[in-house]
Amino acid sequence: METSERARLDTYFGKIARQFTPAERPASLLVTHLLPERPSFVRAVATLSELRAVLPKPKSIDTSARREIEQTIPCDELSRDLFNDEDTAVTYLETRAAGEDVVLLDVGGYFAPSLSALCDRFSGRILGVVEDTENGHQRYAEYAKLSCPVVSVARSPLKDPEDFLVGQSVVFSAEALMRGRGDILPGRPALVIGFGKLGSSIARLLHAKGVQVTVYDIDPVRRAQALSQGFAVAQDRDRAIRRAGLVLCATGALALRGEDFPQLRNGAYVATVTSSEDELELDGLPDGYARAHSGDSVTRYSTTGHYFYLMNNGNAVNFLHGASVGPFIFLVQAEILAGVRVLARGDLDPGMHEVPAEDRAAIAATWLNYYNR
Repeated sequence: METSERARLDTYFGKIARQFTPAERPASLLVTHLLPERPSFVRAVATLSELRAVLPKPKSIDTSARREIEQTIPCDELSRDLFNDEDTAVTYLETRAAGEDVVLLDVGGYFAPSLSALCDRFSGRILGVVEDTENGHQRYAEYAKLSCPVVSVARSPLKDPEDFLVGQSVVFSAEALMRGRGDILPGRPALVIGFGKLGSSIARLLHAKGVQVTVYDIDPVRRAQALSQGFAVAQDRDRAIRRAGLVLCATGALALRGEDFPQLRNGAYVATVTSSEDELELDGLPDGYARAHSGDSVTRYSTTGHYFYLMNNGNAVNFLHGASVGPFIFLVQAEILAGVRVLARGDLDPGMHEVPAEDRAAIAATWLNYYNR
């Protein structure tokens, strides 16, 4: 990032932080993709709250960004195991923010498994969670009774531009890996599993590239939407898997089970928009499959009479090429900051919540002043 661009970004987040600084600053823990531009956002979080630690998503860490952040804020290792075990989770939080009011800033529902224990056993008070992603939203929403408020920005209109551009970047990366092996998109029928904002973006771009696209979604409303937009909609999911030469998983949940992989057409490529632990049940793959390197970030899985290719080990394929969505990501990050102020007030009931519409409008107006030039 050029010096002038970094200066503009710092100024933008400075203004956002002034708009949404709470009356009393809580402590916070931040889960984030640690990409090159991310230190500006991290500094804004530290302005609105007492940021006790950054937990970078392990497969998206820029070394320079981490070094920059570690000069002032601890960076801890993040894993699902850290918060899957309630005792471990409580112990960790006690080491970082004992006795404090804390806001948890999440990307992917990491805190969800231990949230009840954190609310009950932590020596301080959990004010709530701000969640950024659809798969994280689903992880929290599946609990019949939450122990604290969860402010989700995953379905915000401010996230629409990011989701659209992420879908485009997924197709770009998938095509780049295929071309690296001498394969191309045209002539290879594609199956998009999940027709939310990311899946619909992927399907549209594939169609624009001349690819025959079939869509599958568990939600009949989304299947009807896909059909209205001119896409073939699979009535038989298993048959669609068997016919596809490229399978793109965009559910935010489990797209392919272990028993699905043997049904893949020989030579099919599989790619996802999020981490393998969310979209793919690779541990359920039947015995007998061997793994072999087969080009840049492509793994060949094979057994007698069957083989398929997995891109980026099943993790978000677009992160191989930077996953950049330009300045539109700063809209979502600003809404996360607004979520900190919402939770710091301490007046929300446990359950799922959104940032108020007037806060979104203020964010969009500020962003346009800086990035609509």
